[in-house]
Amino acid sequence: MKKYITLALAISAWIFNSNTLTAQNAQNPWAIGIGANIVSIDDNNDGSGTGVPALSLTRYLGGNFSIGAQYSANSIDGSAEEYYTIDGIIKYNIVKEGKVIPYLFAGYGLSRFGNGPDEDAMFPSKESARTTVGGAGINVRLSDKWAANLSTSMRNASEKNSSNQLQHVIGLTYVFGTGDADGDGVSDKKDVCPDVPGLKEFEGCPDTDGDGIPDNKDACPEEAGTAEMNGCPDTDGDGIADGDDSCPEAAGSAEMGGCPDSDGDTIADKDDECPTVAGEAGNNGCPWPDTDGDGVLDKDDLCPDEAGVAENGGCVAEPTKLIDFIANSESKIYFGSSSINIGDSGKELINNLKALLDEYPDVNIIVQGHASDDGSADFNMKISQKRADGVKAALESAGVDGSRISTEAYGETKPLSDRKSSRRVEFDRGVN
Repeated sequence: MKKYITLALAISAWIFNSNTLTAQNAQNPWAIGIGANIVSIDDNNDGSGTGVPALSLTRYLGGNFSIGAQYSANSIDGSAEEYYTIDGIIKYNIVKEGKVIPYLFAGYGLSRFGNGPDEDAMFPSKESARTTVGGAGINVRLSDKWAANLSTSMRNASEKNSSNQLQHVIGLTYVFGTGDADGDGVSDKKDVCPDVPGLKEFEGCPDTDGDGIPDNKDACPEEAGTAEMNGCPDTDGDGIADGDDSCPEAAGSAEMGGCPDSDGDTIADKDDECPTVAGEAGNNGCPWPDTDGDGVLDKDDLCPDEAGVAENGGCVAEPTKLIDFIANSESKIYFGSSSINIGDSGKELINNLKALLDEYPDVNIIVQGHASDDGSADFNMKISQKRADGVKAALESAGVDGSRISTEAYGETKPLSDRKSSRRVEFDRGVN
């Protein structure tokens, strides 16, 4: 008997040095035990024995209570007696969780030991005794499902051919049921996130960022956000989650990727070199310049530094009509002898010239006065100047800017074929 007690103490010391322990609970309600048993018989012929198996099956009820059944088989040393037990038991775990789970148990069943001729069954009526059981034990979980077990019980049987028994059981227990793999208190059956410890209010799922949205429904589980953003933050409050917002700290629009467009030119401020002035994408968000102010943008202006016309690519257009007018032999104003008077035909010519100058606002002209060789050269020079000045004045009266008109006097130096045609005013292009 002494060697069995020593063995029991050694196993007990090993169990108490284990690191993890759990008990049967609502998540793992079933436990199957298997092991060996040591039994001592209390009668006039004391005997003991070690045998297998020792089996048990229990079901957790709640409040640390379990109910079940147990069976054991053995043989008594020094005799031919076979020993069997079968009981129904109630077990109570003294603590719910901890390093070591001690428990108490009690029950009622049958004990049988004997070798008589009536042994025609495992529990024959003449060889069996009704037995009350009471004992204590300890459990240690070795893994998620396996636990080591050691128990001692006193079995009281007072019927004929029966004796009281002291029984020790050493073995392993397998715990199973719905399970709680992540140990968060939510059974695997009800745990939406069975492999990650979580919270009961989120069906066993964690809420890492603490924003009230469980990680399994949180698009940004490590950044606190809002339900509207699927758990993601929206720092600038523009309705676009920071992860999708190219400008998370400046409120913008979805069309601009979450960035503002202050000037409304469809170019986000972050890409716009002129964010307060509407411009063009091809000019980095800035308006195209028109350096010469001719209405033709520099990008389209073949002469960006010289005012021109759109029809000529932004360059100054040749005043072809004016050139033709000047080259026409009929575009001359003729005067009488010693006269500076502009006749009706001259006035009509001035009106035609004014229309051409309006059409070509960037072109200047020269009014050239001439005289015949009548009189002195000095007189002829003066009267040719007066004729040029008179025509200039008439053009100004018609609305032509005087700064566009210059005059020249040639006197009698450039006569034509006769004196009448030599008394004239001609036109030429001026310097712009």
